[in-house]
Amino acid sequence: MWCRSLCAANWQKNYKDLLDSSRFCSVRLCISGEHSRIVGGYTCQELSVPYQVSLNAGYHFCGGSLISSQWVVSAAHCFHFRIQVRLGEYNINVLEGSEELIDAEKQIPHPKYDPVTTDNDIMLIKLATPATLNSRVRAISLPSKCVAAGTECLISGWGNTLSDGFNLPELLQCLDAPVLSDAECKDALVGQITPNMICAGYLEGGKDSCDGDSGGPMVCNGELQGIVSWGIGCALKGFPGVYTKVCNYVDWIQETIAAN
Repeated sequence: MWCRSLCAANWQKNYKDLLDSSRFCSVRLCISGEHSRIVGGYTCQELSVPYQVSLNAGYHFCGGSLISSQWVVSAAHCFHFRIQVRLGEYNINVLEGSEELIDAEKQIPHPKYDPVTTDNDIMLIKLATPATLNSRVRAISLPSKCVAAGTECLISGWGNTLSDGFNLPELLQCLDAPVLSDAECKDALVGQITPNMICAGYLEGGKDSCDGDSGGPMVCNGELQGIVSWGIGCALKGFPGVYTKVCNYVDWIQETIAAN
């Protein structure tokens, strides 16, 4: 499930009550991950995000990041019974002739992924055949260390571009956003943040990843530091986006790839 927003009426007014309610997790899980997006960003320059992939099931439903010629990292909540991975995409609505469309051979969600808390929201996808690496299709490096608060990162995806409406872009969207401190993250999302999550964005609102960007990359200094995971609404004041903390999973990624 995509946990970017709540389905309760007047959720923003009643957020503190929801936090104390046993209904909160079920409310939080009522949104599907099939419509995530970038709000307040800009159109990426073509070829500037060659590691970005689209997960397709007859339609784009999640993003992901190419980490080698045959492996993609995405969010565990993006698991789908059948996935075609689309690499080298820019205009999501047009087959431009330079894309690589490769079926997923295996999907391996983290064994401790919890769909209620969204902890360990990470998944590996093995491509049925290796991708051909070129100027449009290139792998991104895994973290050499965890990212520091304040670091400016690049977030990308084809998700909705409106915080209070619905508009899916044709062209890949980008957003530059800073990593927030653990304290800022936990204060904004009381009781929801685990050690495997990081926040990025602007507490004043206006810029954020959102529905449809799920599973996509947050890249900091040339390394994949985050996976678009969940949030409260999109680009709302006081509620930053939450990302899977990839630096905690480098060993799991490497061991899983070696075993498969």
